[in-house]
Amino acid sequence: MADQLENIQGLVESVVRPLVDFEDDLSINAVEEADGSILVELRVNEEDAGKVIGRQGRVIKSIRTLARAAASSTNTHVEVELLD
Repeated sequence: MADQLENIQGLVESVVRPLVDFEDDLSINAVEEADGSILVELRVNEEDAGKVIGRQGRVIKSIRTLARAAASSTNTHVEVELLD
């Protein structure tokens, strides 16, 4: 499961890193929840938050869809959250 955790975290990072201007402020933390699901927490500079969210939330929805699709082969639930 740790390998999948790193894979999901790497996938999210490879999608988000090109979107942000302040790469030093980017923080991605993936943890396994008690129920076996994966929670990916994103922290970005507040000026980059709009780019990661996108218009009407389309970009963050796409990131969530990609992460869930990557984990679907092992029937693992993935949640991606953008933290303040």
